[in-house]
Amino acid sequence: MKLTHDLIEQKPALLIALVIAVVAVGGLVEIVPLTFQKSVTEPVAGLKPYTAVQLTGRDIYIREGCYNCHSQMVRPFRAEVERYGPYSVAGEFVYDRPFQWGSKRTGPDLHRVGGRYSDEWHRLHLMNPREVVPESNMPAYTWLASTPANSQDIEAKMRALRVLGVPYTDKEIAEAKAQVAGKTEMEALIAYLQNLGTALKRTQ
Repeated sequence: MKLTHDLIEQKPALLIALVIAVVAVGGLVEIVPLTFQKSVTEPVAGLKPYTAVQLTGRDIYIREGCYNCHSQMVRPFRAEVERYGPYSVAGEFVYDRPFQWGSKRTGPDLHRVGGRYSDEWHRLHLMNPREVVPESNMPAYTWLASTPANSQDIEAKMRALRVLGVPYTDKEIAEAKAQVAGKTEMEALIAYLQNLGTALKRTQ
């Protein structure tokens, strides 16, 4: 039986199998070579793993759905670079599990926000976004200021990340609980935001 275009179109199961095969081969051709590129798999100079407080803040960022409106990826286009700073490179995200790249922006990109504003600015922005950005449509996150940050599972998280390649030391893991204890969720989230995109700044 000759495999013709007409025959493939008449047999849905065959069409589906061939589409899956083509997508799988195409994906392998594009993805596998990346795993051997140092620029993708090795951290950029100056990149440090998240501290216990920053890691806790990152979990809050994900839990509250901040990634739905804010990407963390400066695209390599002139307008992007002029507005946000140097475009994002994979080596800045090797410790992120999962990374927060995205395409939708209801609000601005956050990758280079670290150090751009003070902690107080971020606090005001989270308590009442329109106080610092009048045109903002972001909701307020007032409960973060009174909710204690969860320090109970931070050691387990850091151990799990170490298994995945994040170079946490035994000392950092042992001190993690004490670092998070007494912090509010807002303080942890601000610590995370203040770290975003700072690795390249430290080397410049």
